[in-house]
Amino acid sequence: MGRLEDEIAAAARARGFTLVGFAPLRRLPRQEFYSRWLGQGRHGEMAYLARDPERRLDPRRLDPRLRSVISLGFPYQAPAPSRLDWRREMRGRIASYALADDYHDRVMEQARAVAAELQRMRPGALTRLYVDTGPVFERDWAREAGLGWFGKNTNLLNRSHGSYFFLAEIFTDLETSAAPAAYGDFCGTCRRCLELCPTGALEGGYVMESRRCISYLTIELRGPIAPQLRPHLGNWIFGCDICQEVCPWNEPGRTQPSELEPYLPDLLMLDEEGFRGRFRNSAIKRAKRRGLLRNVAVALGNTGNPDAVAVLAEAMRREGEPLVRAHVAWALGRLGGRQAHRALRDAAAVEADAAVKMEIAAALSMRVP
Repeated sequence: MGRLEDEIAAAARARGFTLVGFAPLRRLPRQEFYSRWLGQGRHGEMAYLARDPERRLDPRRLDPRLRSVISLGFPYQAPAPSRLDWRREMRGRIASYALADDYHDRVMEQARAVAAELQRMRPGALTRLYVDTGPVFERDWAREAGLGWFGKNTNLLNRSHGSYFFLAEIFTDLETSAAPAAYGDFCGTCRRCLELCPTGALEGGYVMESRRCISYLTIELRGPIAPQLRPHLGNWIFGCDICQEVCPWNEPGRTQPSELEPYLPDLLMLDEEGFRGRFRNSAIKRAKRRGLLRNVAVALGNTGNPDAVAVLAEAMRREGEPLVRAHVAWALGRLGGRQAHRALRDAAAVEADAAVKMEIAAALSMRVP
């Protein structure tokens, strides 16, 4: 690297970025793959991914003055193996990246500081920043800059840092060194992530079937979760870490913060004000209240714990969102028993929403696993 790159890398590491790389901009050779992926509908309801794909392939479409990218990796805490009996204790799971304040704000603040240092070094330099926002192929540019390789779980992997890091990009009009040599692929014959994904979302590896991914289902999907997929969600209520936890390039954390394993009955009783108050500064707010409570209902059904029936029955009576009531009905049917069926019959007598009525009818005829 040249002197400028060395100074930028030092400034980035001082701001907590453990990975720093540089690459000149070019049009990424991903059009065929991306067009096929979109054409197969693998993006699900994420319609924004199909808008203006040319800007994703070539950042110079964002601003023709741009010449280079500074790609940054910011670490976050890896989860430790859970010691809780989540079924008995009725505990959910939240992906570890959602711990603490929203990462968009945290990482962007540090990336802005690096950009400010760059402009101090080179007054008048143009910079455009992205942290999981905007039409940018972040992983591709990180790979171009030598930060890692695409794993079979579709995450960017680094031999020293695994995959527990956020990506940020600073696009600039400054010229940097030539792109580094390709990082290489170090997945080898390992298939753990493929074999242990509960919904089979990774298929043959390297390609994500978003419509089956637990992270997509619990965050991006706005409507009902397909009934055949609900049992496979286990207790995941926001995101999923399984394909990272099982990856041999990742080391488990030493502690499991209690915030990642919340008590499900408490969450199911959150009203809109309570949801906003609890998750105002969290990435979890992306799921919105109705989405999170939908997921919580599914997780309670998956506990198999008869103690969950009472809170589900209460939610069936008081919940205003049809989407949530529909999944509460499914959970009651999955748990089964006289109390659950009584709650379902009582709900059927007053329910006006056609979709919820269908869920209630299906739940009453459900076989308990």
